[in-house]
Amino acid sequence: MNSVLIDLGFIKIYWYSFFICVGFVLGAILALREAKKKGISKDVMLDYFFYLIPIVILGARLYYVLFNFDNYRDNLIDIFKVWEGGLAIHGGVIAGIIWTYIYSKIKKINFFLITDIMVVSLILGQAIGRWGNFFNHEAHGPMIELATLQKMNIPQFIIDGMFIRGNYYEPTFFYESIWCLSGFIALVTLRLTKKLRISNLTSFYLVWYSIGRFYIESLRTDSLMFCGLKVAQIISICAIIAGIIIFIFSFKKKNKLY
Repeated sequence: MNSVLIDLGFIKIYWYSFFICVGFVLGAILALREAKKKGISKDVMLDYFFYLIPIVILGARLYYVLFNFDNYRDNLIDIFKVWEGGLAIHGGVIAGIIWTYIYSKIKKINFFLITDIMVVSLILGQAIGRWGNFFNHEAHGPMIELATLQKMNIPQFIIDGMFIRGNYYEPTFFYESIWCLSGFIALVTLRLTKKLRISNLTSFYLVWYSIGRFYIESLRTDSLMFCGLKVAQIISICAIIAGIIIFIFSFKKKNKLY
């Protein structure tokens, strides 16, 4: 499977970049529509996105490089080749949270009002972005028998794409994409209710995504490691705890209802 979507000779457009861009665009459209309903102007959101996008990409890349530096030590120029893959979603989320907090203080907007809007877009973007890993032959699990894949009712084109260097691999990217899509549907459904408090969607995202990511990460063979532990699993545990704490405090502090 070719990781290049379009090759113009002087420039190549990769599938990975394509799916990342699609996720950003669709997420931004959803966020703009929801922000309008919450009384946040389009100009405020556009200014927010103007800085958010490069900050998220930078955070995702630095995070990946930090925990994978041995692969770049002898050829530092490769650090800048983002289009070839190597973005860690947790790094992007952390960078995005920091920027959102700063921007919310500048504009005097409730921090969790913005994050409640953004997590819906974020999880949709994650569901879409994982398909970039498919074309890059990354974010997969261990070797697996063809017969086992076929019994799992996985689409044939995914099974074919999981045939890498003479072996079949478990499509963990696909598991996470489906998990994120399910989370997106759940968040949109929850958003239609009238009993949610500000920050409830944020806490749901943190717990939902992290539960799935913790399990899926246990299957992956290319995890970022720290002291013998999978970094994504450490972050997932922290995010689950944070989500629960945020949910509890939303009621103790009697956050406003939507």
